[in-house]
Amino acid sequence: MSVQSPEFKYITEGCLQEWKASNAAFKLPDPVPMNRFLYELCWAMVRGDLPFQKCSVALGSVVFVEEQQRVEMASIIADIIAHMGQDLTMPGDCRARLIKMAKWLVESSLVPSRLLQESCEEEFLWESELNKVKAQDLKAKEVRVNTRLLYQQTKFNLLREESEGYAKLVTLLCQGGLDLTTENTSTVTISIIKSLIGHFDLDPNRVFDVVLECFELYPENAAFYNLIPIFPKSHAAQILGFKFQYYQRMDVNTRAPSSLYQLTALLVKANFIDLDNIYAHLLPKDDDAFEHYDAFTARRFDEVNKIGRINLAATGKDLMDDEKQDVTIDLFSALDMENDAITEQAPEVENNQKLGLLIGFIFVDDWYHAQILFDRLSHLDPVQHIQICEGLFRVIEKTMSAAYAIVYQTHLQSRAGSNVVESTAGSSIQNSSIDLPREFFQMLAAAGPYLHRDAVLLQKVCRVLRAYYLCAEELAGLRAKEAKLRVEEALGKCVLPSLQLIPANPAVGQVIWELLSLLPYEDRYRLYGEWEKDDERIPMVLAARQIAKLDTRRILKRLAKENLKQLGRMVAKLAHSNPMTVLRTIVHQIEAYRDMITPVVDAFKYLRQLEYDVLEYVVIERLTQGGREKLKDDGLNLSDWLQSLASFWGHLCKRYPSMELRGLFQYLVNQLKKGSGIELVLLQELIQQMANVQYTENMTEEQLDAMAGGETLRYQATLFGMTINNKALTKSTNRLRDSLLPKEEPKLAIPLLLLIAQHRSMVIINADALYIKMVSEQFDRCHGMLLQYVEFLLSAITPSMIYAQLIPPLDDLVHKYHLDPEVAFLVYRPVMRLFKSISGAEICWPLDITEEPNVSSTNEEAEPSYISCDVVLDLGSPWRPVNWSDLLDTVRSMLPQKAWNSLSPDLYVTFWGLTLYDLYVPRHRYESEITKQHAAIKALEELSDTSNMAITKRKKDKERIQELLDRLSCEFQKHEQHVASVRQRLSHEKDKWLSSCLDTLKINMEFLQRCIFPRCIFSMPDAVYCAMFVHTLHSLGTPFFNTVNHIDVLICKTLQPMICCCTEFEAGRLGRFLYETLKMAYHWKSDESIYEHECGNMPGFAVYYRFPNSQRVTYSQFIRVHWKWSGRITRLLVQCLESTEYMEIRNALIVLTKISSVFPVTRKSGINLEKRVAKIKGDEREDLKVLATGVAAALAARKGSWVSEEEFGMGHIDLKHAAASTKSPAGNLGNAPNGSALGISQNEMSGTRNATTGNQVADPLDIIKDRMTRAKSTDGRSDRSEDGVLLKADSAQQKSRSSSSMNGPDSQTHASLLPKPSGIMKNLDELLKVSPEETSTKVASKGTVESEVEERDREKGNVLKDDTDPTAAPKRRKLKRDHTSSSEAGGKYLPFVPGPPPPPRLALGISQSFDARERGDRKGIMVQHRAVYMDEVPRVHGKEAASKINRRETDQIYEREWEEEKRRTEAKRKHRK
Repeated sequence: MSVQSPEFKYITEGCLQEWKASNAAFKLPDPVPMNRFLYELCWAMVRGDLPFQKCSVALGSVVFVEEQQRVEMASIIADIIAHMGQDLTMPGDCRARLIKMAKWLVESSLVPSRLLQESCEEEFLWESELNKVKAQDLKAKEVRVNTRLLYQQTKFNLLREESEGYAKLVTLLCQGGLDLTTENTSTVTISIIKSLIGHFDLDPNRVFDVVLECFELYPENAAFYNLIPIFPKSHAAQILGFKFQYYQRMDVNTRAPSSLYQLTALLVKANFIDLDNIYAHLLPKDDDAFEHYDAFTARRFDEVNKIGRINLAATGKDLMDDEKQDVTIDLFSALDMENDAITEQAPEVENNQKLGLLIGFIFVDDWYHAQILFDRLSHLDPVQHIQICEGLFRVIEKTMSAAYAIVYQTHLQSRAGSNVVESTAGSSIQNSSIDLPREFFQMLAAAGPYLHRDAVLLQKVCRVLRAYYLCAEELAGLRAKEAKLRVEEALGKCVLPSLQLIPANPAVGQVIWELLSLLPYEDRYRLYGEWEKDDERIPMVLAARQIAKLDTRRILKRLAKENLKQLGRMVAKLAHSNPMTVLRTIVHQIEAYRDMITPVVDAFKYLRQLEYDVLEYVVIERLTQGGREKLKDDGLNLSDWLQSLASFWGHLCKRYPSMELRGLFQYLVNQLKKGSGIELVLLQELIQQMANVQYTENMTEEQLDAMAGGETLRYQATLFGMTINNKALTKSTNRLRDSLLPKEEPKLAIPLLLLIAQHRSMVIINADALYIKMVSEQFDRCHGMLLQYVEFLLSAITPSMIYAQLIPPLDDLVHKYHLDPEVAFLVYRPVMRLFKSISGAEICWPLDITEEPNVSSTNEEAEPSYISCDVVLDLGSPWRPVNWSDLLDTVRSMLPQKAWNSLSPDLYVTFWGLTLYDLYVPRHRYESEITKQHAAIKALEELSDTSNMAITKRKKDKERIQELLDRLSCEFQKHEQHVASVRQRLSHEKDKWLSSCLDTLKINMEFLQRCIFPRCIFSMPDAVYCAMFVHTLHSLGTPFFNTVNHIDVLICKTLQPMICCCTEFEAGRLGRFLYETLKMAYHWKSDESIYEHECGNMPGFAVYYRFPNSQRVTYSQFIRVHWKWSGRITRLLVQCLESTEYMEIRNALIVLTKISSVFPVTRKSGINLEKRVAKIKGDEREDLKVLATGVAAALAARKGSWVSEEEFGMGHIDLKHAAASTKSPAGNLGNAPNGSALGISQNEMSGTRNATTGNQVADPLDIIKDRMTRAKSTDGRSDRSEDGVLLKADSAQQKSRSSSSMNGPDSQTHASLLPKPSGIMKNLDELLKVSPEETSTKVASKGTVESEVEERDREKGNVLKDDTDPTAAPKRRKLKRDHTSSSEAGGKYLPFVPGPPPPPRLALGISQSFDARERGDRKGIMVQHRAVYMDEVPRVHGKEAASKINRRETDQIYEREWEEEKRRTEAKRKHRK
């Protein structure tokens, strides 16, 4: 049906304009028909020509023809709207305005809604919201009503028609004396009811209805259960459904009574009615109820989200109101908001018959069907309603009443006993066998967070759950596992969510913690993680969190030292009720503001154990949270938030002993397994704060010296001026140790140690960094953590026997866990000191356990065998004893077999097993500390305060200082005895350390590679130890250990590659080792008497170190070698400083910083270094500028102590006439194979340049190898520079190194050709053994080689000659080109046959490090350096090596100085002419 828009006769455009303008004076001139006018008016509003609000103006400006019928205007408008609503073809916008017009007319009271409901169609009424019942449902209801009115048959014998029969029935059912409990009585009553039905012709369904109504009045009367079965079971649901439908009628204003719900619940519980049959009769439908609840919840969430929101547009009074709101909101306001919402929703709850039925089920204790309704209506959150919540609490308390009675009785018994501990109470609980049904936990899950409404019940539930868990744990097995799962479910769904809604009740929190503490920390943390995930659907919970977060921030803004007590308690109150939100907010603030750590830690003294446990979870949660970088943008430093978090955690755990740390340690272990070690900063802070074990690289001289002392001296040195409470420190240290080594598994102390050590080895390989500088920083950080952690374990785990039982064997450390040897010995070194003699002497290694030798005895006695046979490690019954020979076997497997040709396992174990404490007594530090304590006692005695308190305090302080003095004195004495005993033992063992070595030429290189370098860069005390150990080897007169050659190889061959391969901290330690070495060398050089006393007759200064008893190096020779070392250090530092590689420059500056107090010595070297450092000060890299500034300041401070070359030479170096111009090249090259420490002849040592002796013939092969070595050497040009007068030490050493570095069968042949001191005949015999072809090749090339060497030596004859000769530099470059071309030609050198490739653990050598640096692959060098540090000899050969050497060598260093010297020399020559 289509209704067309009418033609407007009475409503014109003028009328519409007047009405829109609200012109009250406007009137229509003539009366109009009411029906037509109202029809046109409605269409004008539907078309949008007239607003709805102007309808009253239009009606007021018109006079109807039927004015007396004006009261019927509303009915006419309703008919018009109904007529227009039937138009299905009306445009959508017009229909929308029609619906809005209908709603407006009803709201403005122009048309009653009743008229529209009578006139309009069902669909229109539903669209205009004039009817709450959908159109389809309304039509169905209309059909039912019409059917009932028109077609239903009229029944008779109803209550109003036959009252006597029903009266007798009601009297029978309601009489007070009715007793149907017996079977006979029940049968009689049923017969009477049947008689009444038959006699009075009663309707059986109506009789059933009367029975149900009587049962509703007397629900406690069980007699009705016997009457109901006589009626059809299917009729019960229909009859009750009719009752519920009656209360759904719109004309019935009363609600369904609670007795009806209880009756239905009883019938369902007794299985007379099926729940689904009665559920279909209840309103509202689930979908409608859910939709309405969602809208209501959305409005509440909007209100909650406004809490704490900042109004950026607020000004003036609005802004003040917002700030005031922030101050006034607290947890009670959130509860008030919840109560208001419940009150608002109460009428709708009363109309919800399904919730009423749920209340009935709870009332009759039918949990089975109540659980079904809870599940179906969970979307409506039924527990929030007061009646349901109270009924559920009643059922919960009733269910656990028996169990709680046992718990309560046990508690009374424990209080009655005088000395009854908690374990006794726990055992009595377990003996009572508490068991809780499954329904109890379902009730707790249904209660959810609303258990906060009854704090007493919540505490009872926690106590019962605790007793239940203890009882099940005693039984173990499947029941214990099931009990654990049930308790965790109750905690996660009910107990913990309820806690955050209880306003500041610490007693409830304590009861909850007593239950939570029974669970492992893994389960607790899982519950904390799930705590806030499932409750955000409840607006009240979200409001509590928002308010807690807002209040916490407000308090933190005002938290200071002055108001700490007041605001600290406020923080604790907030944390008691909502610990997760409050503590997470505090941790967020601490990450952003580091200054808040101290006041927040102080404020936490009011927290309880539950809050501390939640706090640890929050810290771990923040560490695992993604989206944040743990390193700054520079890739070097830790992020501010991570540093703040670590510092906060360290201070917190130190302050409060109840903090549990196992969770954090397990997290660190897991991170290390994944290859991430950045979080170790937390462990570093924990150890530093709780155990006062600090790791620092920048120790002063006094502190470093004190590190060699005993425990008391080291402790005094590490105080750093702080006052430490020893008792508190001991307690915190023990707590940290117990967290790492708890009584139950897992014990994470040793796994954490091994993982840190493994991570140290892998950090260079796996580091995700763009630059080598970043990798270096990560390695140093991990290495420092390893040193700190090991020191903590050694100090905390006492006695050392326990530590030894925890540490794996050395073989496992190296081969099973793949630790580097230096790290393995760091861990195992304390265990080595437990090796004891099986003879019964309680003396441990490395003390001397032999008796004093008989001085008068002249017989050579065999070396004592106690090292390998009589020393054993016995840790007790579970562990197998370990002999010293077993340890040596393990050590032999740690290095390649060829390494033992130049080392012995005894020396290797001795070196790695000793510490600085074993070799050195810091007497000055002991005496200084003792003097300091005496001064403190004297200062106390001079105090004039005579009050009793002051006297008592002085007395205690004096006793403490006196005790410290006694400990220091005793420790000093014991230390001296210890060092003397160790030295005596070493003196017994020294003769066999190197005597059995097959290849004595490689002793120093192997010793440097395997021992010195790995340990000297390990820590600052280890760097000092290495220098001290070398001095000990020298002072003991160790055979075959040549001290001069050791220093020469260190400085001339291996120092520069080591500088290039070190990290920042390692470079500092290497510099410290070099400083100690140079200081020792300068001490010997300082005076000839000192030299003669300490070095003159020592095997370490033998000219031929193959023969320890050969001629010694003279003082004059030592000064010249010292001159060479000084020049070499200068050149390599200058080369590094002028490099383009960042790491070389930085490490060179660091090394120079460490040795600046002893080097440079000569003015020329100092000026050269100053120029390079000054250039770096202008570098754009800030860190290099800072380092260069410090180095420049150190050089400037010592500038006045620099000496000239003449003063340095002390008259032993002739700078003007160093040697004659003619000499035999064969003599210069013929003495090196004898193992010369200096690589020079006797004449050169005496100050001449002629090295030829009458009985020595140079081997042509040696000459060739010397030439090849010179071509390879990176120091080729340096030998011809200002230090050319320093003899031929470099060439001989290079020759010795070249001959000793060959592998394979050729090396054996070459070694056999070396001349011996026995004379020329043996050499000739050996030469005859060479093949004719090889001999002819040597002889053919000998003349050319000798001529070139002679020419080169003439060029090197005099330093001043080179300086005065303007062609000196071109000659040197020409000679270099000649050597290069010779090496390229290949006809004058023997082929170099390389040996087999080294095993994986032996990485690159020195020259390979240079090659890698050329490629820019610095990371690869550091990886290889970590693997084996240094190979023995640079192996550069061939055209490629020569070209690389030429590229690296340059004359720029001394070019300007040569030009100036050349000009001065030219002027002198002209003057002489």
